[in-house]
Amino acid sequence: MANLKSLAKDTAIYGLSSIIGRFLNYLLVPVYTMAMSAQSGGYGVVTNVYAWVALLLVLLTFGMETTFFRFANKQEENPDRVYSTALISVSTVAGVFLLLGLLFLQPVAGWMDYGEHPWYLGMMMIVVAMDAIQAIPFAYIRYRKKALRFAALKLLFIALNIALNLIYYVGLKGSDVGFAFFFNLVCTATIMLCLLPELKGIAAGWDGSLFRRMLAYSLPLLVLGIAGILNQVADKIIFPFVYPDAAEATVQLGIYGAASKIAMVMAMFTQAFRYAYEPFVFGKSREKDSRKMYADAMKFFIIFTLLAFLAVIFYLDVLKYIIAPDYWDGLRVVPIVMAAEIFMGVYFNLSFWYKLIDQTRWGAYFSLAGCTVLVLLNVLFIPHYGYMACAWAGFAGYGVAMLLSYFVGRRKYPIAYDLRGIFLYLLLALVLWAAAEWVEIDSLPLRLAYRTLLLLLFLLYIVKKDLPLHHIPLLKRLVKR
Repeated sequence: MANLKSLAKDTAIYGLSSIIGRFLNYLLVPVYTMAMSAQSGGYGVVTNVYAWVALLLVLLTFGMETTFFRFANKQEENPDRVYSTALISVSTVAGVFLLLGLLFLQPVAGWMDYGEHPWYLGMMMIVVAMDAIQAIPFAYIRYRKKALRFAALKLLFIALNIALNLIYYVGLKGSDVGFAFFFNLVCTATIMLCLLPELKGIAAGWDGSLFRRMLAYSLPLLVLGIAGILNQVADKIIFPFVYPDAAEATVQLGIYGAASKIAMVMAMFTQAFRYAYEPFVFGKSREKDSRKMYADAMKFFIIFTLLAFLAVIFYLDVLKYIIAPDYWDGLRVVPIVMAAEIFMGVYFNLSFWYKLIDQTRWGAYFSLAGCTVLVLLNVLFIPHYGYMACAWAGFAGYGVAMLLSYFVGRRKYPIAYDLRGIFLYLLLALVLWAAAEWVEIDSLPLRLAYRTLLLLLFLLYIVKKDLPLHHIPLLKRLVKR
């Protein structure tokens, strides 16, 4: 229980920064959608470019974050040497990418249909190179359990970015898409300066022998990472190439991208959990009772993601105001995208069995299978069903990867998950969702009140089954008094 309390504490710190950060970042969604109308396609450009950025970031870090945690926790390795080797390696790759990218900027921009605005891409090339380098110092901060420093730097980036965007898009009534990328560049450079103390760790030098061993571990993770990020962004990359109306493609992509932002509360929770869970798992991997902890962590992850799912769906009538009204047609993708994010989170939790036994190739197999399903469905159905095909393709792709990981993991690294308990939570969530949708209430206050009661039923079930109130320290002390 003490170990789970430690995990919960770190998750709370990372989660608070992630939740506050994502919430503040949501301010940019109404700002962008108000400044760039759906028909202008401006937000579609933002969605497309950031999808490419996410993919490039995975390529440039090539699995070194997770590899760093694995090797830094090995007793025979020097953590500082592991850190410097990872940092120098990623920095070198990022530098080569940036040099080549800027040299061939014009042809790349022409291929992506941004020939009139090549510096949209040029600015983001610089950003993604710096982001790749920063990934290793941020991993080192997590390894040293400096959660508050991690949170402070992440929030600084977001606060500065929001301030600059508000000044231009709201204060000055601007509408140029390029400024969104420029402000990102300014903020990323600011964080790079703040990370100078960690970047000095490069002085420990580069170990060629250590790098080869780390690379052997990380390359399957790279394949895994590519497939994993494609599961998240392939639809946004593919969409402009396969949608039958090129002029309309950025419009539809913008609507899909804006509506999907509402579903990102699930990704927010998953990311917060991951930041705490990854160092926790590798740090506890030598303890005898670790499998029980993994099973408990999985169950509580599913419980609270289902709670988040219901909260978003029940209050969608309010949350939809995050985006401008001309984007509301895309709201129908929200439940599908959130369900896909739950699958992704479960898959992430399942993924630790092959990382702990150093058989990361399995992760590559599973993610490639899921990615193949996703890409095929997008290519086949986007021309007919538009962005709805994107949502269902993500659902199917993550579902395939999750199921494959679970069934193979049962043989390779069996963990006794509480499947019956998890199923009951899932069934209850589906019943409450159906009850919310089938009962039509015209009055918004009454509809929200009714759905709040349904949400309270789910909370009461959690308290009754898995989180008794007398186990909460504060309430326990109050009862004793």
